[in-house]
Amino acid sequence: MTSTAFELDRSELIPLFLEGEYEVEGRMPYSSNATLLVNVTEGAKSHKAIYKPHQGERPLWDFPDGLYKREVAMFRLADQLGWKVIPPTALAEGPFGIGSVQAFVDADFAQHYFTLHEDGVGTEDLQRLCVLDLIANNTDRKSGHCLLGADGRVYGIDHGLAFHAEWKLRTVMWDYVGQPIPADILADVERLVNDGPDVSICALLNVFEQDALQTRAKAVLTEGHFPADETDGHRWPWPLV
Repeated sequence: MTSTAFELDRSELIPLFLEGEYEVEGRMPYSSNATLLVNVTEGAKSHKAIYKPHQGERPLWDFPDGLYKREVAMFRLADQLGWKVIPPTALAEGPFGIGSVQAFVDADFAQHYFTLHEDGVGTEDLQRLCVLDLIANNTDRKSGHCLLGADGRVYGIDHGLAFHAEWKLRTVMWDYVGQPIPADILADVERLVNDGPDVSICALLNVFEQDALQTRAKAVLTEGHFPADETDGHRWPWPLV
């Protein structure tokens, strides 16, 4: 593997996804919605990405239409917090219309949350992802959604089922239960609470979801510790990996 998770500088990726030309290379396996591997090119710049078009989504009874917006909102939330744990993700027009476009991560795909935690790899990034899931109310944090990039950083993917106003957390990341959340993470959350979510995040969520996001961020700050599963085992996704 190379020493970087992305072929271009992070600052170049969002403009590329907004302005570049798309070539579909294939459909990603094991996806319930249309999830396409694309190559985006503008001039001499190119990068592979995961494109999730709106028209390829299957409606869900318990989530509003437009899951692709939540993929983008998760990146923007992590970006506001200063956490580089989500690959750059844009709201962009691809060959099948509007959707989310996320930079493909050069990763060791044999690794996932369970192996990373067991080996003590990427703990700071994993803890940030854990807190991010609490604030964003992620209902689908599978172990395989944690990628070990070629740069040694851990990146979270697949966030279409997040930001619901009703508490729906489902995650495999329960190994930090009762431990204090690191002070630097709490300082970032406090800044989010004081400033409120950026308008670019609010534009992707309804008013109830915006209020719930703020409430969850305040709860994380007040509690100061990683929480336990209060349902005695029902807050796990399936499959686990």
